[in-house]
Amino acid sequence: MKVAQQGIHTGQKLVAVRDLCEATMLSLGADSFWYWGIGAFVFSGTDTTQSVPGKSYETADRVIQAEDIITIDLSPQRDEIWGDFARTIIMESGEPLQDSKLAKRQDWRDGILAEEQLHATLIGVARPAMTFEELHARMNAQILDMGFENIDFLGNLGHSIERKSADRIYIEPGNTHRLDDVELFTFEPHIRRPDGNYGFKHENIYQFSGTVLAEI
Repeated sequence: MKVAQQGIHTGQKLVAVRDLCEATMLSLGADSFWYWGIGAFVFSGTDTTQSVPGKSYETADRVIQAEDIITIDLSPQRDEIWGDFARTIIMESGEPLQDSKLAKRQDWRDGILAEEQLHATLIGVARPAMTFEELHARMNAQILDMGFENIDFLGNLGHSIERKSADRIYIEPGNTHRLDDVELFTFEPHIRRPDGNYGFKHENIYQFSGTVLAEI
């Protein structure tokens, strides 16, 4: 992601950002992309509120602006082992911020900080015996309490890491599996203000070290 962040510039097409991300992952050892064969899902501007299934995704014919917001979601794979990682990048005065929390625009900064707080809360509340359903209820309530809404097209907040996409189970209502029933899972809240025009993403993979959840 750092390579992509440093390589983004005003006037660049989103497809060029996608190409850069995918080429970088392959150069670093990925042999394929596990989610519908797409390595980088890239959105900018008001399109950052879009949440679409992988089979429907097409990289928009958009150009990065001097003042812009960009979400990038990566899906590398090597020897059938998945990676999963997403971040929100802020452009200011034609340059990508290396720390998006420093954004001058308040609504963008608030979204970035909300994502950071959600991940901190996750680590504080998640326990091995908690179910995916319970975690969804707790974190979705936190999203609402912070003045945001969950805009994932399926309403979930993450999923288990598997070798086959069909085997994934989700952080969603009705999933009564315990968190420690899986080795690894993602937390990837896609949020916006209810009256806002921009979406925010931040995704990490987590596992338990004893009874404490840790980012890998």
